[in-house]
Amino acid sequence: MSPPRLCHYQAMNPGGLHRLAYWEWGDATNPRVLVCAHGLTRQGRDFDTLAQRLCGEYRVVCPDVVGRGESDWLPEPEHYGLPQYVSDMVALLARLDPGSVDWVGTSMGGLIGLVLAAVPGNPLRRLVLNDVGPTLEAESLERIGTYVGQRMHFASFEEGVAHLRSISAGFGQFPPGAWEVLSRPMFKATPQGLRLHYDPGIGLAFRSLTPEAIAESELFLWAAYESLQLPVLLLRGAESDLLSRETAQRMADCGPCAQVLELPEVGHAPMLDRDSHLNPVIEFLRAA
Repeated sequence: MSPPRLCHYQAMNPGGLHRLAYWEWGDATNPRVLVCAHGLTRQGRDFDTLAQRLCGEYRVVCPDVVGRGESDWLPEPEHYGLPQYVSDMVALLARLDPGSVDWVGTSMGGLIGLVLAAVPGNPLRRLVLNDVGPTLEAESLERIGTYVGQRMHFASFEEGVAHLRSISAGFGQFPPGAWEVLSRPMFKATPQGLRLHYDPGIGLAFRSLTPEAIAESELFLWAAYESLQLPVLLLRGAESDLLSRETAQRMADCGPCAQVLELPEVGHAPMLDRDSHLNPVIEFLRAA
C-alpha cells in the first residue's frame, strides 16, 4: 500500500494566516470525499487503517488540525477552539471541492463535524461521531486537563511511547507493535529530545474553559445536534468516561436519532484500528 500524500493549504485566524496539513489517500480526482478528523491531542495519521480500507472508494482526507502534527501553531493560544477549527475545515472543503463528503470524527474531530453539519448549505452526507456528543462528562475533562499541554521531552522513543500509553488506557489493548506504530507520528525531534507533536498552547486554551463557558457550549452543541438533517452513527466505548450512556441515549432519541453502537473493552476513545471498530463504520458509510 502506498503511503499517503502530505498536502497543505492556508486558512485565516484573527492574527493572520496559518498553514494547515492534511494526509490524502486514494484518487485525488475522486468526487467522493471522506474526511477523518482526530481528537484533541492526536493527529491525522490515527486513521491510516481506515483510510487504507476505503481509499479505493473515497478520496480519504485526514487533516492535522491547527496546532497539531504538520500544521502551524496559532500565534495566540486562546484561539484554539471549535470556531477556529470549523473555519479551517470550511477552507479545507473549499480546496477539495468535493461532490459529496462523509465525515468520521473522533472526540474533538466529531464535534467539529457536528457543528459543520449544522451549518446551512454544508456538503456533508453522513456523519460518524466516535465517542463524543454535546454533553462531555466533567470527570473526563478534568482527567484530560491533567496532562494536555505539558511541556515534556523524552530521551528516547520508548520513553515517549510509555508516557502515551500511561495516559491512553481508554484506547484499549493492542497487539505487539501496534501501539508503537500509532505512536510514531506523535513525536517531533528537538535538540532537547523528542517532544509531543502539538502546541502546548492547546492545553492553556483547554484549561481556561470556565464552567459557564462549558455550559454555554453544551447548549449550543445540543441545538446544533438537534438541527441535523443527515444520518448519524454514534460509537461509544463501553468504558468511556467522556460520553455517558445517558447522553448516547438522548442522541438516539432526538434530532437525527443517531444509530448507537457500543464497543466493548474500550473507553475513550476507540481507535478505529481493528475490524470490530472498522466494519460498522464502513457498513454505515456504504449504506448511503
